[in-house]
Amino acid sequence: MKKLALHWKILIGMLLGVIFGFIMASISGQDFVMNWVDPIGKIFVKLLKLIAVPLILASLIKGISDLKDISKFKNMGLRTIVIYILTTVIAITIGLGLVNTLKPGEGITQETVTMLKEKYSSSDKAKTILTNAQAQKEAGPLQFLVDMVPDNAVFAMSNNKLMLQVIVFAILLGICLLLVPEEKAKPLKDFFDSLNEVVLKMVDIIMLFAPYAVFALLASVVVSADDPDILLALLKYAGVVVLGLFLMICFYMVLISVYAKKSPFWFISKISPAQLLAFSTSSSAAALPVTMERVEEHVGVDKEISSFVLPVGATINMDGTSLYQGVAAVFIMQVLWPEGLVFSNQLMIILTALLASIGSAAVPGAGMVMLVIVLEAIGFPSDLLPIALALIFAVDRPLDMCRTTVNVTGDATVSTVIAKSLGKLGAPNVKNWDDNYPAQ
Repeated sequence: MKKLALHWKILIGMLLGVIFGFIMASISGQDFVMNWVDPIGKIFVKLLKLIAVPLILASLIKGISDLKDISKFKNMGLRTIVIYILTTVIAITIGLGLVNTLKPGEGITQETVTMLKEKYSSSDKAKTILTNAQAQKEAGPLQFLVDMVPDNAVFAMSNNKLMLQVIVFAILLGICLLLVPEEKAKPLKDFFDSLNEVVLKMVDIIMLFAPYAVFALLASVVVSADDPDILLALLKYAGVVVLGLFLMICFYMVLISVYAKKSPFWFISKISPAQLLAFSTSSSAAALPVTMERVEEHVGVDKEISSFVLPVGATINMDGTSLYQGVAAVFIMQVLWPEGLVFSNQLMIILTALLASIGSAAVPGAGMVMLVIVLEAIGFPSDLLPIALALIFAVDRPLDMCRTTVNVTGDATVSTVIAKSLGKLGAPNVKNWDDNYPAQ
């Protein structure tokens, strides 16, 4: 009997989790789910985040030091940044085109706005988001460059929010390994090569628990969902965001088909476990180890490419989140500030959302902080900001899950395209968790 593929196991786990969540919500079993089921999902996410930094460090240093020539790194790095910027601009443009055409804000009544304002605008979450956004806004124009450079590499490795600092340290170390004599560099390169293999094996083992973890994660999302009446009122807005995200995935599949010369359905089937984990966790950082494993072993992207493109993408490439910024900003203006719907403000949304995505953390909820920065950049009235956040709080979690899936898909697509352009896209080389386990 053929063993069921991992993505089918995860899908079944997600479906059962949703059904279980609805059943428990209907019989007031929320406390049981949050106390006894949700911790399983949290442990799984922690395990993925645990190996993210060692994997980035090992694979990036190994990948760069294997290039043999710094000019190759420069070529790859330039292509990566340019393509990520282009895909982000395309994503924001798609979002703005849809929200201006479909006008979801025109379906929101004043009663709904009042109800949302009373429920969310004075919440601690809203205050935290506004405080974080204000701190980021007050920073200097080059502060994001300052924040990229660590002053303590060990401290940077201790915090997943400082992933960009780990990447900078790993790139510097990898380049220096290229510049010292090969016999001096070999012991350190061998160490990171070994570490990379061990951490990838840890990914395989952790993924054995993925179906059970996504069951727990989805069940907890369902039982903690907001008022169904509020969700229904915001259905048109959520539908526009989801439609935009779907069109963005279609754009990626065109790139895979036309440029990488691969079947889009084949590509999706290979990276689907990473997509499903991104959906379940709402975190690009948590899904990163799985994304790297799927792209390298199942798609065939050379480690030299994936080890640089994917960690950088997880921190600066937020196509799904940027598309959401465009839709959410215009939706909020349609409801609360229609006089702000001018062409110059929409151009400013594209620019600000692009810049904000570069410094955004790859963790749940970062998109809301970015949204506040985008709104303030176009002169949105500050007294309306809490109400603006209240307007979209109810559907933010499910939309966060969807846009994170697009973020991860974009990272995998760009790494495949760059690998193809550099002749580094080969045949898949799948490794299983028990490859070296002694046969009984």
